[in-house]
This record gives sequence, C-alpha cells and structure tokens, in this order.
Amino acid sequence: MELTYTKVGDYLIPDLVVDRDEEIEVPPMGKYGRLRERFLKERHHGTYISMLLTGRLEPHLREIDQQAQDQVDRIVAGLKQANGVDEATKARDQLGWVQAVNSFIAQAEEQVLAEIVYR
Repeated sequence: MELTYTKVGDYLIPDLVVDRDEEIEVPPMGKYGRLRERFLKERHHGTYISMLLTGRLEPHLREIDQQAQDQVDRIVAGLKQANGVDEATKARDQLGWVQAVNSFIAQAEEQVLAEIVYR
C-alpha cells in the first residue's frame, strides 16, 4: 500500500482512510482503568502525556484495570471463605450476605486502589 499526501499550505498531510470492514469492537474501559487515567492526568501529568503520545496509555490502563479487577475478585473470594459467607448464608440471610459482601468489596478496593491504581 502506497501512502499519498495532500499539500495544505507548506505542509504535506497524509491521506489516511479507516477501513470500516476491519473495525474491532473494543470493550469500554473499566472502573479501575478510568481511575488510573484520572490519577495519572492529575498527579503525573508528564507521564500521562508521554504515554498518550507514544500509544502506551491505552494498553497500560487496560492492564491496570484487569490486574485490579482480578485482585479484587481474589480478595473478596478469600474474605468470603475466611468468614464463612457462602451460598447457604445467602439463602438463609440475604440482607446479611449482601452487607458482608459489600464490606468485603470495600476492603478489597481500598487495598487495590492503594497497591495498584494509585502507585
């Protein structure tokens, strides 16, 4: 494929066309990826701009999002097992189960935000 250019004033602008047949459906960014992006943008602006301009930002955010979500899932599963919160508890006391799981999620997120997202 040959690249062609259009002259605009003193500049040559490449004629780029997106082939719609080969578009890939990209899932939306998750919660932890968005939090990491905001953190980088607000607290480490130079790093954010560098990663954005070199094309490393999107893969980095998706990796952080996946790592954080996996870690939250592991921590919550461990807390549920350690505290005896299982399907039997859910069937017996739904409100208590929801309260316990929400508490476990909050604990896991606090740890993950500090260790992965805001490092």
